[in-house]
Amino acid sequence: MARPKDTEPRIIAQNKKAWHDYFIEQRFEAGLVLQGWEAKSLRDGRAQLKESYVIVQNGEIFLFGAHFSPLKTTSTHIKADPTRTRKLLLHKLEISRLVGAVERRGYTLVPLSLYWKFGRAKIEIALAKGKKQHDKRAALKERESNREQERAIKQH
Repeated sequence: MARPKDTEPRIIAQNKKAWHDYFIEQRFEAGLVLQGWEAKSLRDGRAQLKESYVIVQNGEIFLFGAHFSPLKTTSTHIKADPTRTRKLLLHKLEISRLVGAVERRGYTLVPLSLYWKFGRAKIEIALAKGKKQHDKRAALKERESNREQERAIKQH
């Protein structure tokens, strides 16, 4: 029996802390350059984006600090580096737009989620501005008030 086609992306890992620490302005989907053992560990769901970020070097974009835990069953002749820097694949126009925003306007590139789409590993990155402490408090207050309103509506 044939396997059903991937119509909806299967999420591997998410960076929920990014939504708390940054104002997300614009999102981009990028491919990843992976080694064989990394693809296998992603299929097993062994990835973390918590402490990772995206850097720009020489007109190329890299994922830095993401942790892909190697499987015990992967090949023994390769020394696996779980936190190696991985190149991201984007169109030249997208890269130049991101480089301009990061260098000139003070934006940051943040990874949001890692997922499978049509059998290929993709990462969603965002152009973001950092939140100040008072912004984070305001977001928490707003979230709490929305919860209280929903509870009041449910009770009546």
